[in-house]
Amino acid sequence: MTDGTTSATGAGPEAEFWDARYAGSDRVWSGNPNNVLVSEVGGLKPGTALDLGCGEGADAVWLARQGWRVTAVDISRVALERAAGHAKAEGIAEGLIDWQRHDLGETFPEGTYDLVSAQFLHSPNDMPRERILRAAAAAVAPGGVLLVVGHAGFPAWETDPHPEMHFPTPDEVLESLGLPDGEWEVVLTDEHERIQNDPDGRPTTRVDNTLEIRRLAP
Repeated sequence: MTDGTTSATGAGPEAEFWDARYAGSDRVWSGNPNNVLVSEVGGLKPGTALDLGCGEGADAVWLARQGWRVTAVDISRVALERAAGHAKAEGIAEGLIDWQRHDLGETFPEGTYDLVSAQFLHSPNDMPRERILRAAAAAVAPGGVLLVVGHAGFPAWETDPHPEMHFPTPDEVLESLGLPDGEWEVVLTDEHERIQNDPDGRPTTRVDNTLEIRRLAP
């Protein structure tokens, strides 16, 4: 791929869906890092980080600025090229972020990381989210953190929600990980409200949730 990104997956229906989503506008997301990532990671010692579903790269850029060496993953070639351009425009040194294209249901980045972040890793399509998050937990190094932030439900303006799409609670996410006893500690389980503009630019309240867990060092 261009702009320093690499690919480990072909373009299937899920990739085509997200490529079309990103190609449909100049910017899909705000360009700012996710608030929970900033609040929970800001006090951690920088190391290696894996950003799953990095989108247009705002979280990866923020992490690199804090001193993290980031592997940033998305299924969309369009999103990754836009993210790499964002990093370049922000003056992030080449090599601090490794942009990788993966369909996480098929391939997963190699290695272990001090931080694995999955921010709003949802899809209206058939994405094996539980299996992906189990792989995410397996990629956390001893002493490292897994941070999972998700929506608690559809936004108020959604007129045609997908009835088959389930938004799990933090406790449901934790249970689905199937973690062995005595090897992890729960740092945070939380449900919180935030303000998000609707498609017409009007502010509305959205409910999200967070699970943060740490793998205990041996």
